[in-house]
Amino acid sequence: MNASSLTIWCNAHFPEPATRELLEGIKPHRLITPGAREASNLVGGAADPLLAQADVAFGQPDPKQIVELPKLRWIHLTSAGYTRYDTPAVRDGLKRRGAILTNSSMVYDEPCAEHVLAMILAVSRRLPQSWAEQATTRAWKYTETRIQSRLLGGQTFLLLGFGAIARRLLELLSPMKVNAMAVRRTVTGSEPIPTFPYHQLRELIPQADHIVNLLPANPTTERLFDAGCVERMRQTAIFYNIGRGSTVDQIALQTALETDRIGGAYLDVTDPEPLPPDHPLWLLPNCWITPHTAGGHANEFERLVRHFLTNLRCFERSEPLLDRIV
Repeated sequence: MNASSLTIWCNAHFPEPATRELLEGIKPHRLITPGAREASNLVGGAADPLLAQADVAFGQPDPKQIVELPKLRWIHLTSAGYTRYDTPAVRDGLKRRGAILTNSSMVYDEPCAEHVLAMILAVSRRLPQSWAEQATTRAWKYTETRIQSRLLGGQTFLLLGFGAIARRLLELLSPMKVNAMAVRRTVTGSEPIPTFPYHQLRELIPQADHIVNLLPANPTTERLFDAGCVERMRQTAIFYNIGRGSTVDQIALQTALETDRIGGAYLDVTDPEPLPPDHPLWLLPNCWITPHTAGGHANEFERLVRHFLTNLRCFERSEPLLDRIV
């Protein structure tokens, strides 16, 4: 490989500081950008004729196009999720010509894990209920709030998915001496907690005080947490979703919340997104919502660029790349 003459295509619309860092960091390589760039890494880019010139793609390129371009040797996604690229056509097409696909999981594991931990602690300590009282009746529910507040020690967490975010969340929860188990598509045996395949999910649910959904969207996870799963939850159990809205039967979850069948739910992702302003979930006192912000942080774009540049140095030296998918 002639590492001094790479053409790098990028369709991410970064703020000026991140753009400067990218331009400086890729030297001596050439950067090309399409006329329309995406400000959100949740939005897939359209096919772009310029991509045919590139050795490397950084951003969210069109999945069909990356399979068709033999010059393109490495694609680095600006997201942890890669649903659009998780297809046999993309995987097989890239493998046939030895092309590489990487993502940005290492950029998002920390903020996502901290985000859900914040909600776990808030729910256990009854903070949302106290804030609701502050905004409305300002009642001083001293005895009730103290009795209903819980400690995490000894409670059981069921993690749906066991990737980078789950591993970091487990590290953050470890000092609190919780019990934890997980389900994932492929169990390797190297997981640090008891881990089971998807088909055992229902039998694990009744054991859990907290169920944390970290599942990506793909055909194997579509409505994986279905009405039968919701029905098997403990009445006091809390459900957290920072995976994808499509992995959950949201109607069944809503019904369980409306009837107080479960303890509550925290949703950073919904189906659809954005959640319509008149959707009933907004008004349920035992449902707390954030607008798909778990991965957000002040220097997100700079960290995306630095992660790419770290991998670029590895690519130049023909070393293994971080966050490799294909």
